[in-house]
Amino acid sequence: MDLPFTLDDLAHAENFLAQGDIDRALPYLQDLRDAAEDYIKSACVTTDEVQYFSFADEFEWLAYRRVERDPRRLVPAPLPFDRLYADLGFAYIRQNEYTLARDSLMQAVRWDPMNCAHRLNLAGVFRTLGNQQEWSSLSHSVIERASDPVAAARAYVNLGRFFLDEENAAAAEGCSRAAQRLAEGDAPVAQLAAQMADEHPEVAELSDAEAAGACEAAGVPAEPNAEMAVCLIMCATDAAAQGKTDEATRFTIRARDLVGAPAAKALIQLVREADAELKAERATDAGDAAASDACGAASAADAEGGERDA
Repeated sequence: MDLPFTLDDLAHAENFLAQGDIDRALPYLQDLRDAAEDYIKSACVTTDEVQYFSFADEFEWLAYRRVERDPRRLVPAPLPFDRLYADLGFAYIRQNEYTLARDSLMQAVRWDPMNCAHRLNLAGVFRTLGNQQEWSSLSHSVIERASDPVAAARAYVNLGRFFLDEENAAAAEGCSRAAQRLAEGDAPVAQLAAQMADEHPEVAELSDAEAAGACEAAGVPAEPNAEMAVCLIMCATDAAAQGKTDEATRFTIRARDLVGAPAAKALIQLVREADAELKAERATDAGDAAASDACGAASAADAEGGERDA
């Protein structure tokens, strides 16, 4: 079956979006979506054993496996369907069609559940629609999956504002400080910090441990998920082994920015030790197998010799 669109088709629609020409972008994207959905119904069928995703790179495949522990066979989609739905969601937002934007962004998350930008955009739409619980839930899910410090920081900003609405200033302060550790120069992060200082100056007296404790008591981890840093370092190790130095460096820097230099250094050491142990186990298994084969050959030879003697 022919593919429903090309990357050039998608880039053409995105050019309209970049120019602010929503009147031309929207119907074009809707046509691409309709063609894509017809294709998906026949060529990308979800079953109990198989699921299709349009992850951006090897890191997202690995991270999804470790976070979601999905037992199904994961198959790469032939096109970035998440990008199509995210573009369509953006166009609907520009038209103030928030229910349609929600539906499109939910599909973007379905096709790439590790893309935190899709989750944050969907969270923002839910907030606009007045669904505070989904807004906070999606923001929380970003902290579990974020491999980029700015994405994690913005999730903490969302949760900080949510806790302010809930009149939990201590938890809001914990989220604000977590966001500042991750991306102090980011505008939404600075805005929340200024709001905290203006509306709740008393929480400035909390120690970092107290603020983090209030955050965790409210059900929000005070740090991003270290599993994401582990996945980044594993990908960096694989890239380095393949001679892809620039790619290895990028993965390592992302891990460092996410969990901090000391933690990243410790994780790198753990990954190296795990790799060394795995190689040693494989070498031992190979040696045992070779020895077993040799013993088997010797036994066969002895038996053959005995038969000849008889």
